[in-house]
Amino acid sequence: QLQACGGGLVQPGGSLRLSCLASGMIYSANIMGWYRQAPGKQREWVAKILNRGLPTYADSVKGRFTLSRDKNTVYLEMNSLKPEDTAAYCCWLNQRGTDTWGQGTQVTVSS
Repeated sequence: QLQACGGGLVQPGGSLRLSCLASGMIYSANIMGWYRQAPGKQREWVAKILNRGLPTYADSVKGRFTLSRDKNTVYLEMNSLKPEDTAAYCCWLNQRGTDTWGQGTQVTVSS
């Protein structure tokens, strides 16, 4: 089970922080991260991190977003937000070839 929180309305150039806690059966090797989906667009991968390793980012957020992890919780620090970052952000866990998705949390960047 994935429980995400954070999100909200922010002005362009602002910052937000999302967090996601994975609970239940969590295996030692897994990947956690975030996807996002804007209205009328396909789901887009944002960032991911293995339980042991460095995060990787989509080019669209590189240098602005920072993904970190503390055991079974991931944090997505989003800075210099742009209107095009507006989307529902979904937490994701992959372990043993199985994907688990959390509920989306809305991020709206608007003046």
